[in-house]
Amino acid sequence: MKTLLRGMALVLGLALAAPVAMAAPEKTHVNIGVGGKPLLYYLPLTVAEKKGFFQEEGLEVEISDFAGGAKSLQAMMGGSTDVTTGAYEHTILMQAKGQDIRALVELGRFPGIVLVVRQSLAGEIKSVVDLKGRKIGVTAPGSSTNFFVNALLAKEGLTPEDVSFVSVGGGPSAVAAMQHGEIDAMANLDPVISKLQQTGAATVLVDTRTEEGVKAVFGGPVPAAVLYAKEDFIEENPETAQALVNAFMKSLRWLATATPEDVAAVVPEEYLLGDRDLYVAAVKASLPMYSRDGLIKAEGMQTALDILHRFSPELKDAQIDLSKTWDPRFAEKAQAIK
Repeated sequence: MKTLLRGMALVLGLALAAPVAMAAPEKTHVNIGVGGKPLLYYLPLTVAEKKGFFQEEGLEVEISDFAGGAKSLQAMMGGSTDVTTGAYEHTILMQAKGQDIRALVELGRFPGIVLVVRQSLAGEIKSVVDLKGRKIGVTAPGSSTNFFVNALLAKEGLTPEDVSFVSVGGGPSAVAAMQHGEIDAMANLDPVISKLQQTGAATVLVDTRTEEGVKAVFGGPVPAAVLYAKEDFIEENPETAQALVNAFMKSLRWLATATPEDVAAVVPEEYLLGDRDLYVAAVKASLPMYSRDGLIKAEGMQTALDILHRFSPELKDAQIDLSKTWDPRFAEKAQAIK
């Protein structure tokens, strides 16, 4: 009897020690849409790609990079991509339009977006109110940078119609637009912002790369970049969704301990904008914005909804169920996988 019990205990111990077996993804080839892949806003995507985390999860990933978040959303809704790395706000706005898309994992816990003013106009534009009648660069219409400016304007009693938006992208074209005086102000992300600061082309007006900056602007946490998908894709491909979230969770864990130099060594050379030291400095400024656990907090979802209510006509009469903008099952499961 004692021998039998010892044997049973040994089997149980081995079972508990063994890693959890993961089911194979239903869909092994996945197309991920993104709007501005070189931006640090989407760094977890590049890390998962370059570190081989997608392959480790049994996925062959194709990444389609679009001019901005609105374009990558359109591609997914049109069926040319499967999932999207984009702003959490899109899950709310699409629900208002009767479309069910849900975030699967939080990649950024701060927006990391910075509003800068052309240096020659710094004496004239000293606050958001002074932007009235000005040309403001954003990565693309309907993008997270566009939402950001709309929210700042609404906070000061202004509307999107009080300014002129100019699409400038999220790379060298954005830098050039500011340097050549094509725009008066711009909302963008690193490394673009650090490049403009280094060259003296712009001065910072609003900065959400830190927790303090986010609280000063919005009063609380706001989820930023997420991985989102249509509800029918999630239900038809739960193991694929889990594999994607597992890969992104590995990225977040890697970023939690990586140095800026580690990041610069992983990303493609063109991301550095010709200046490795500048890129390292940009990463150092932006590392705090990445999610620590991949989970979106209820307070953050409510803050995002409150912000959108200030300026979005689509939400005027919409009844939004925030629980349907976020599916925590996959991130919670990924946390248990080491």
